[in-house]
Amino acid sequence: MRDPTAFLGQEYADLVTNATDWKLRVLRGASTPWCEIDGKKVLMFCSNNYLGLSNHPKLKEAAIEAVRTHGVGSGSVRPIAGNMDLHVELERRLARFKRADASLVYQSGFATNAGLIPQLVGEGDLVISDELNHGSIIDGVRLSRADRAVYKHADPSDLERVLGTAEEHSPTYRRILIVTDGVFSMDGDIAPLDRIAALGARHGAMVYVDDAHGEGVLGEGGRGIVSHFGLSRSEVHVEMGTFSKAFGVVGGHISGTKELVDFAYNKSRTWLLSGSHPPPVAAACLAAIDVLESEGEHVRRLWELTRRFKKAMQSAGFDIGQSATPITPIIVGDTHRAKALSERLFELGVFALPIVYPMVAKDRARLRTIMNAALTDDDLAFAIRAFETAGRELQVV
Repeated sequence: MRDPTAFLGQEYADLVTNATDWKLRVLRGASTPWCEIDGKKVLMFCSNNYLGLSNHPKLKEAAIEAVRTHGVGSGSVRPIAGNMDLHVELERRLARFKRADASLVYQSGFATNAGLIPQLVGEGDLVISDELNHGSIIDGVRLSRADRAVYKHADPSDLERVLGTAEEHSPTYRRILIVTDGVFSMDGDIAPLDRIAALGARHGAMVYVDDAHGEGVLGEGGRGIVSHFGLSRSEVHVEMGTFSKAFGVVGGHISGTKELVDFAYNKSRTWLLSGSHPPPVAAACLAAIDVLESEGEHVRRLWELTRRFKKAMQSAGFDIGQSATPITPIIVGDTHRAKALSERLFELGVFALPIVYPMVAKDRARLRTIMNAALTDDDLAFAIRAFETAGRELQVV
């Protein structure tokens, strides 16, 4: 009898042959600059923990206290019986931090995009997406019944062309949504959101930005890309983000008008049908906002280290693309070569994973490094030496 699951093993074997499979490594203990990965002490260089907050004492203390007062779980989805005072306070504080009328917390960043985008646009609408947008945006767009268009990466001129074509569509589109990453996670470049917002206003389109990698990094005090460009809520209608990167915890969120939030929690099935955050998670997210508002040194340190690392990589001859943020890709091209560079760095004591197809183009394999404000000067010097050594040995530089 034919095995209907035979394709599983075959397709995985093909991934291994093409060096496009993921081999999961095990982190023992906390996500700190020096940590234990697969039993080896290494310097973490690929975590999203930009500001080192995942191990910050204030976040840990807040989480522990929340377990004492609220337990370890909420017991329900938020529309029924899982809407705790911690969740309400978190959204109030987040809106204040974002300087928005209201905010809404989702279970994850992926759930935010996958749950909200299909509700904002549907049949008779158009969604226009940057060609390098995150997979969660792509899936959110696919879940909608809207027509779809793609514009060239971070190219306002091409976006204007697409918008012009859309205006000639018959019948006229009910709604048009422009959606873009704020910081592109594989290249570290920044979307020209000011020009995108201007085009949206000119053509009557909604503007949605996924700022997962901009929060805690860009803008005043790490408030993100909307702050970075000095834009208003009438120019950027949906500012989406996540607590799982610079905030050091987990969860997605949106900020904007009260009408947006009321619409979102009534319409997003990923929000309506998922259990709410455990109390210690919500409390730790609140503490992260406190830290960002009161300890500005973390963001300043992140950028100081970022500038030094980029300068060293360029001086050594590495290709770091167009990165303008603490995400610094080390682009090598060939998938096998990227994996070899990662393995050699691991031997030298630096953990930096390869990013390969389909997450990037087949000829654009790379190591994606992400700076961490908790690194010391000695840590950074150690990492630079390791990259220079491995790069020379493998003839990458």
